[in-house]
Amino acid sequence: MANSKIIIVEGPQGAGKTTITDYIRKAIPYTNLYRLSGTADTTKKGKEKAKEMYEDLIDYIEKLQNKSINLIFDRTFFTEEVYCRLGFKEYSFTDVYNKLLDRLAKMDFDIYYITLYLRNEDEYVTRLDRAGKAKVKYTKFEKQSSVNQQNEYLKLADEIKEKYKNIHVVNIDNCRELEDVQKELKELLDWKE
Repeated sequence: MANSKIIIVEGPQGAGKTTITDYIRKAIPYTNLYRLSGTADTTKKGKEKAKEMYEDLIDYIEKLQNKSINLIFDRTFFTEEVYCRLGFKEYSFTDVYNKLLDRLAKMDFDIYYITLYLRNEDEYVTRLDRAGKAKVKYTKFEKQSSVNQQNEYLKLADEIKEKYKNIHVVNIDNCRELEDVQKELKELLDWKE
């Protein structure tokens, strides 16, 4: 297996993806961080847009194999699948998702799929309230929506772990002290300071 890593961090709104991906980016040398938000088109035409976007992304990642660079993703096509499963979109993405995941799993990277979740679901209230007070509001955040997303992301992680033995699947409770989470990540990703 290659020494380079692909680290995909997924999880619901308010789980702390930005904080964690920023930390990983600064801690591991030769790392690029990508933040993806998917397509806002929830109609059936949106599926084609998402399909094209994520196929282009996989093509791009394949070109970076053996380039001695680590890649961190704050959301990818896994989010598209979760949002479709939850009924946020008018279409099913599962057929495209399965093909993308198969291609990803065959790449010559050490692949880590990390799901952030909050064991104490009430913590979403505090975090989402803070996000809702930001100067720019992108969407309305609600605890139950994040809890529903969390449950689906954890289910998806179990499915990936069962099917793809070469993908390191880890669920991280991000309710703990940041230093504890950082220590767990350092051990998981095996980087030296």
